[in-house]
Amino acid sequence: MRKYLARFFGLLAKSFEEKEREIITQSVDETQYHTGITQEIENQNISINTEKSEKKKPNKTKRLKKNDTKELTGSIFDPRDIMEVMEVPFLALSKNRIRPIIYQSRDGKTKVKVSAHRQHYMASIYDWDIILLISAKMQDIINSKSDIPPRTIIIPRHEILKSLHRHNGKKEEKDLKSSLSRLKSTLIETTIRNESGEYDAGFGFLDSWSYTDRKDVKEIKITLSQWLYDGICRKGSLLKVNHEYFNITSGLKKFLYRTARKHVGNNDFWEFAVERLYEKSGSEQEFKKFKYKLKKVIIDNDIPEYFLEWIEEENKTSVRFTNKRKELTKMLTK
Repeated sequence: MRKYLARFFGLLAKSFEEKEREIITQSVDETQYHTGITQEIENQNISINTEKSEKKKPNKTKRLKKNDTKELTGSIFDPRDIMEVMEVPFLALSKNRIRPIIYQSRDGKTKVKVSAHRQHYMASIYDWDIILLISAKMQDIINSKSDIPPRTIIIPRHEILKSLHRHNGKKEEKDLKSSLSRLKSTLIETTIRNESGEYDAGFGFLDSWSYTDRKDVKEIKITLSQWLYDGICRKGSLLKVNHEYFNITSGLKKFLYRTARKHVGNNDFWEFAVERLYEKSGSEQEFKKFKYKLKKVIIDNDIPEYFLEWIEEENKTSVRFTNKRKELTKMLTK
């Protein structure tokens, strides 16, 4: 009974915190919305005055070319992840992995091979935080319908670090550069979006990156690989990620959150056999060690949005991911 009450009040407190954040976010969104409406009206008035003085011309929205560079700054964004990359192991769970990830789906159709550059470790799930930020900014451009998202973007360094919940110091600056280097140098070969095997290709997550460090300007210029850019721009390819995700310090917990976010969705829960989670993680640890660490994470049970349960039935061991908000609603209506 004590465990039940502790769990109930913990979920209740979490719900109030999330509700408060929603109210704040909604307030910001409404302000942005009304500002957008005002701007739209002003633009329409300008258009009407122009039509009076000139012959009518078709109203065309100016669009950026894909390779144009755009500076993205100053807005509130919800981080976004790419469902294709959430589904199969593209990223190391540790920060110092060298051995390749080699994955093949059970039906043999989906294959992924991820290799580290000989002078770098492989891109990790921690490095991927940068892509969540870039995806969010690109999604914002897509939603505005005013531009085609550029493949090359410029972001102030302090904004990246703030969005990723990191301090703006020398160590964080060095870590950021190292993450960008790994995202560029990691080699990927996959059948995703090439199911028929019509071509062979190897690529990194980034084509290039550069860092400007002057007294008046500290900004990072990032060019996405064509494969990653296409994946982000595909309609319905991104999922919102809880901002608390950036506070997760365990690679395994990051993986479990992304797995839950991808599969639970609007469902009450989703369940995975431990063996299946092991395959999806791409972990280089032995299965026994992975299972031991997984059980410890479930005891902690502190990833955002989801409640984790260890289930043993007959000869099957599985993990159940339950939507915290829906679980809380059920408990309150009992």
